[in-house]
Amino acid sequence: MAVSSAVSIADLRRLAERRLPRVVFDYIDGGADGEVTLRENCRAFDDVTLRPRFAVANASCDLSTTVLGTPIDLPFFLAPIGSCRMFYPRAEVLAARAAGRARTIYTLSTLSGCTLEEVKAATTGPAWYQLYLVGGRDVAIAAMDRARTAGYSALVVTIDTPAAGMRERDHRNGITALVSGNFLAMAPYLPQFLIKPGWLSGFLADGGLMKFPNVIVPGQGPMPYTDVGAALAQCALTWNDFKWIRDAWRGPIVVKGVHTGDDARCAADAGADAVIVSNHGGRQLDGVAASIRVLPEVVDAVGGRIEILMDGGIRRGGDVVKALCLGARAVLVGRAYAYGVAAGGEAGVTRAIEILREDVVRTLTLLGCPSVRDLNCSFASL
Repeated sequence: MAVSSAVSIADLRRLAERRLPRVVFDYIDGGADGEVTLRENCRAFDDVTLRPRFAVANASCDLSTTVLGTPIDLPFFLAPIGSCRMFYPRAEVLAARAAGRARTIYTLSTLSGCTLEEVKAATTGPAWYQLYLVGGRDVAIAAMDRARTAGYSALVVTIDTPAAGMRERDHRNGITALVSGNFLAMAPYLPQFLIKPGWLSGFLADGGLMKFPNVIVPGQGPMPYTDVGAALAQCALTWNDFKWIRDAWRGPIVVKGVHTGDDARCAADAGADAVIVSNHGGRQLDGVAASIRVLPEVVDAVGGRIEILMDGGIRRGGDVVKALCLGARAVLVGRAYAYGVAAGGEAGVTRAIEILREDVVRTLTLLGCPSVRDLNCSFASL
């Protein structure tokens, strides 16, 4: 099946699984510990019931909205995903270009294999920069300066990574060996790469194991992949850090990883302009609630002070609509487009966006709602 023939995100997932070595596919697909939260993120949408209005005339459906004052043509945009260049050569550039063509936002991870300048240049749409404090405060400030100069319009500060989650699939399939650069450690896992020659040739032609060109360590240069685990473990931030982050960025700040009403209020008090209700795609603390279940609590907690976004488990346009009904301004999609880029590069991302767009239009039509801006809790219940 070609990516153009995919009719659902599940189809793109199967194509990605077919193309990638097991360790790379499971890096995208897996979650923490027993993957309870990973599964629940998707399953919980089944508990949200839609309430349609029939016998109404909708000539067309308007999907446009605004996020932090920026108009976008879709009520969803692309979430930050690290290490995308392992999935497909120049993946961040390709995904950004597809997002721009769809007139929606692309969010670049700190842990990108492409420079933030070339990624921003690739998109005709707005772009946000997601910040980890890897390398320390001075390294982060330098990256923020570059992002602001390049034209990124918002900073996404991720707060839910004081330690890396225990992603068992990664350990079983050899991700530690892959990023170590130690050939002897990789030897037991080589067969999974050799049986995927298409991926392997592209990976090697793209330079092999990447460095992180947006994390420039003084006296060292771009941070090697082998150093990132230890660096992440040392980069936990607190609400007190938001003062110097605000001073350094001087633009809109979005807090990603909010999962309680209390943290939502803290984010608003710290000067955030928006929060992303997120459990990191089930990749950090296992056993927490699905994002869609936490969303109403966060909406109630901030009382309209700041904008509410959400990610986690979105695989269909109906999921997007349900999140908007429960109070999200827009949603971020991660795995949905990661499967696409892994399956077929830019064409795969484009197809993932098309699938979700078509789903949203069909859902709105069947709901009897003319615009995503008209969605509210009267159209759905949890």
